[in-house]
Order: sequence, then C-alpha cells, then structure tokens
Amino acid sequence: MKKILVILAPGFEEIEAITVIDILRRAGLHVVVAGTQPGPIVASRQTKHLPDVLLDDVRPDDFDAVVLPGGQPGTTNLRNDPRVRKLLEHFDARQQPIAAICAAPTILAASGLLKNRAATSHPTARDEVAAHAAQYREDRVVTDGPIITSRAAGTAMEFAFELVRQWAGEEKVAEVNRSVMARL
Repeated sequence: MKKILVILAPGFEEIEAITVIDILRRAGLHVVVAGTQPGPIVASRQTKHLPDVLLDDVRPDDFDAVVLPGGQPGTTNLRNDPRVRKLLEHFDARQQPIAAICAAPTILAASGLLKNRAATSHPTARDEVAAHAAQYREDRVVTDGPIITSRAAGTAMEFAFELVRQWAGEEKVAEVNRSVMARL
C-alpha cells in the first residue's frame, strides 16, 4: 500500500486538502497529514483541522508521494518553510510523485521542479508557473512524469481521482467513484 504525505500549513484551502485526503483514503491509500505547526491548523476559511503528525516528525523515506494543497496564505507558508523545500528535494531526487493544486504549483516552480515539465495552476499563479515550466497548460489536471498539478478548488475531485489513477490504478478509480459518483 502506498503511503502519501499531505502537508497542511496555516491558510490552506480546505476543499483542496480534504477532498484529496478523503478520496485517497477511500482508495485504500495510507494518507498521513502533517502540520507545519503543533495543534490544529486554521485553514483559509477559518476552519480548524488536526493533522496526524507534526512535519518535524516526518521521515521522507517513509513516503511514496507528497501532496501540497493551495490556498492563501497556505501556499506562501509552505513555500517559505525550509522543511517543505527539503522534502521536495528528497522526492525529486528519487523521482517520486509530487502533487500540487491551485497556487501550490508556485512552490514547485520556486524549487526548480517544473523546469522540464508541463504544469498548470490557478489562473492567478499562471505567470509565475509559466515562467518556470517547460509548458504551461490550462487543463484542469496535468500529469507530467512524477509531477501532477491542478487548477483550483473546483478541480479538487478530478485532481484526487488522478492521484488515485496514478497511485492505485484505474480499477480503484472506478471502485471509489461508484460510491461518490463524481463526474470524471
């Protein structure tokens, strides 16, 4: 079973994080939610979420993939966190999957991870992502090798199902979608 790390920083976009966590867990993937600070993390709409672990306690070798939700100021908080940069370097060096949605692809851009990749992002982050990606696309979800990006909260379900497709297979997508009935 693949083990997936989802990182939450204050100001993350609820839909982008919780939808992914929910769908990946329904698919039987082992999802660990790490917070950048102790205690509940206050999201962009002021909801509070209790991570499974503190990011300081995460060992990157224990995970097969990492997911970064967007939102503001969550994306800025993730981008400015040296622990996140170090984790991304670890995953990139091993060609392990890195997924980012909404404004979070700017973190990948700032880390140099989009240099030879196609990517997408929220329209407000387009210029920054396009300046660093080999090809900017406006598809709702873009997969290029181990990098998976998506546009916004409204694409969170498609993003989550693409992660399931990549990490658990097409049969698992069909199985999970029988109960949630998403438009795929």
